[in-house]
Amino acid sequence: MANDRNNIYLEHEFFEQGVSCYKLAGTDYLNEYYVVSEAETRKLMNAPEVVGYEVYKCLLNSTSQMLWHLKNKGCITSANILSILRGALNYPIEESCFNEHIRVHDISFLSSERVFKDGRLDGLEIKYNKLSLIPGSSLLIGDIIASGETLVKCLQYVIDIYRARGAELRNIIFFTIGGRQGIDVLEKLTREIRAYWPHFEGFITVYYEGVFNCYEPGDKGVSGINTALVDFYWKGGIIAPEFRRQTLSKRCPLFEKCTIYDGGARRYEISKHIEEVLEFWEAIRDRADAIDFGSLVAEKLGHPLDIGYDEWLADVHYERLDERENRWLYHQEKGFIAALGGVTLKEIAEERIAAFTQTLKKYMI
Repeated sequence: MANDRNNIYLEHEFFEQGVSCYKLAGTDYLNEYYVVSEAETRKLMNAPEVVGYEVYKCLLNSTSQMLWHLKNKGCITSANILSILRGALNYPIEESCFNEHIRVHDISFLSSERVFKDGRLDGLEIKYNKLSLIPGSSLLIGDIIASGETLVKCLQYVIDIYRARGAELRNIIFFTIGGRQGIDVLEKLTREIRAYWPHFEGFITVYYEGVFNCYEPGDKGVSGINTALVDFYWKGGIIAPEFRRQTLSKRCPLFEKCTIYDGGARRYEISKHIEEVLEFWEAIRDRADAIDFGSLVAEKLGHPLDIGYDEWLADVHYERLDERENRWLYHQEKGFIAALGGVTLKEIAEERIAAFTQTLKKYMI
């Protein structure tokens, strides 16, 4: 995606049951990439106060509608779900298949865990698997993708077993809250897979609310706090217009440490998630006076604050979308920037600490 980024644009695909779907177009991808936006997923990704079962529930409507669309396009025949523990448990793929009358023939499980050495990530290890082979099936997966290491390792493991037994997959349908690195990873995987499965249709990848970006190695962001290859933000990504509109309708969500934080912790280790969010905002509060607020705003928006409309349009990849809506979003962003003129970063941090603590104090030990 890095090489083709300037040629990519969002193209409207459908709007059903409150779900907007866009397709990435403008370049010759081997795979299909979609961005879906819906009220509940926007709430999930703009409010780290959403925890526990609600994390799962927020993804249900958009996942169901996307599977309905793919079913009607004839992209799904026999369905086999691959659950990469434990991140996949946040994705309501089985329930969505049930809602859309898609028969799930089986569910496979893999446990992929990070291995640390001397406090640093030293690879991934698959400690548990229960795989079911459905020849000619669509493999459905849900997971967060940042660097893509977990996905690659797990898929190579599954594909090796299919090949050893003389079976093939029709395609792989992947639902993700993820970054643009995933596109490069999946394009490479498709080329490799087609070397031995020439009829493999490729990946159909569905991004919730946007194709985000991660901080690069060695870059802790303007704040000096962000984590490389972990924290998602807008810069260099492609964000759904609806998500942009909602985020900029309030002053705090844009400045969160990460668009999603740790998905597993938000669902299953809520106290750990609370610690991460509060630790971030307390660090922002304590160093607010040393952070250039204007540079931070530009970093989070993904472009200079004084960007003109034409340059902005190309940067956000909305050239093929409604002109009136585009101009409204551009002026909304200008209004957002202007409204921050009377606010300090320390005030925003203190507001978030107070609101977050009040909302989730029942989970705090």
